[in-house]
This record gives sequence, structure tokens and C-alpha cells, in this order.
Amino acid sequence: MFLFTYFSVCLSACLYPQAELGLNEHHQNEAINYMRFARFKRGLCLKTVDSCFQDLKDSRLVEETFTVDEVIDMLDGLQTVVHSEVESELINTTYTNVLLLRQLFSQAEKWYLKLQTDISELENRELLEQVAEFEKLEFISSNKKPSADLSKPKLAPINEGGSELLNKTVACLQEENEKLKTRLKTIETQATTALDEKSKLEKSLKDLQMIQGDQKTDVNKDITELENRVAALKCQLEKTLNDSTANQKFLEENLVTTKHDLLKVQDQLSTAEKELEKKFQQTAAYRNMKEILTKKNEQIKDLRRRLSK
Repeated sequence: MFLFTYFSVCLSACLYPQAELGLNEHHQNEAINYMRFARFKRGLCLKTVDSCFQDLKDSRLVEETFTVDEVIDMLDGLQTVVHSEVESELINTTYTNVLLLRQLFSQAEKWYLKLQTDISELENRELLEQVAEFEKLEFISSNKKPSADLSKPKLAPINEGGSELLNKTVACLQEENEKLKTRLKTIETQATTALDEKSKLEKSLKDLQMIQGDQKTDVNKDITELENRVAALKCQLEKTLNDSTANQKFLEENLVTTKHDLLKVQDQLSTAEKELEKKFQQTAAYRNMKEILTKKNEQIKDLRRRLSK
């Protein structure tokens, strides 16, 4: 249950339409999916506890009267079994929640994000009641079937403005690269066509030289013009290749600069968050709350000393 409180506190500022838990639709579906898993595990645990009591009834309560020692012995045995089952389920639940947090943190670290949790909010009665009401609406009142959205892949990291800009820049670079490749193919096709035409003309020239020797000068002129055309196409091809290489290099440098700017902005955001947290700790409300917690701890210590005496 505490993971839903974590969702509602840490992700409530997400820039998407808000739902019952303060999350966007995708994240709320993920929360519902985990809640369904937790309800299933909780039901198994309760069935196990019920079976412990039923086994006691079936195996030990076979007589009409029992002595005090026999009743104490039965209750001690039942306590041991139930204690073991509940402890095992609680440990397994803790490890399961740690694995879920590990998935979230791993996805965040891939995008250089630093998630933070507020453990004190896990005992916020208002938020816990909100989750309980949400569970009641989702699983008890409406009896809804599992949503198709719950079969979606793992949670994706939150897209910030910098990452969206980076994605757009990469898309533009890829589009420009495709255009340059298309243009290069066109020029290569033109060059190949020109070379084929040259070969055909050279063959025709040889035939004409055999038939009409006096037209040699005109044919040489045609050959010269054709060679000039081929040379011009080659120059154009080389120029296009050079321009393509230069543009690609410039775009790669621009992409690297954009990535550095994104990391710099993320570092500035992290610094600003730390400064904001430091300012909050200096407020009167924070100090008052800290004093209250200190007094409560002292009272608890005093009560423990009294109980030990």
C-alpha cells in the first residue's frame, strides 16, 4: 500500500491530465495493476491464516472439555504458525516493493534523473484513506475488469522539455540525412546514365569514323562536349558529396552541443531543487515540526524507560 502513497506524492506534479490518485492515466493504470497484485497476495495470506485456524479446529478440538494447560498449548502453537506465516508474507511484500522501486529508479537513471522519496508521507492518514477509497471504487463498487492498458510495457521515463527538444533535433537530423542520401542517389544515377551515354556515343563515333572520315572534326567536337558534360557531372557529384559530409559533420556537432546543454540544464534543475529544499528546512514551519518530533521522541523514550522499570 505504501507504494501508492509514494506515487501520489512524488508524481503529483506530472504535466498530464490528473486522475483520482493525482497521476496521469498511464501511471494510474500501473498503480491499479500493482494494487491488483497486492490484493491477490493479501487474499492468499488471509486464506493461509484461515487455514491455520481451521487445521487447529480439525486436529485439536475433538473433545468437549480441555484443561487450561491444553488450551494454552493450542493457542501457543497457533500463535507460532500464524506469526511465521504473517512474518514471511510481510518480508516478501517488502522485497517485492523494493524490486518495484528498483524498476522506477533504473528507468530514471537512464535519463540522468534523481528520484526522491518522502518516507514520512507513507503514514499520512489522509493519503492512505484516499488510496483506500480509490481501491474501494476500483475493485469493490464497480467490479471493473482489468483494463487493456494494463498490458502495456514498463513505465517510461518522464519526458522533460530538454529531452523532447533533443528527440526533435535527432528526428530533424535523420530527416536531413535521408534527403542527402536521396539526392546522392539521384546524382549517382545521373552520372551512371552519362557514362552509359558516353559509351554509346563513343561506339557510334567509331562507326561514323569508319563510314565518314571527313566528319572526324565534328565528332571530336561532340566527344569534347560530352567529356565536358561528364566532367561537370563529376564535379557536381564531388561537390555534393563534400557538402553532404560537411552538413553531416555540422549536424553531429550540433547534436553533441544540444546533449551537453541538456545535461547542463538538468544539473541546474538538480541544484535548484537542493536550494529549494534547503530554504524549506530554514522555514519556521519546518523548525516547529522538527521540535514537535523531537518532543514526541523524548516522550516515547520516557515511556519506554517507565515500561522497562
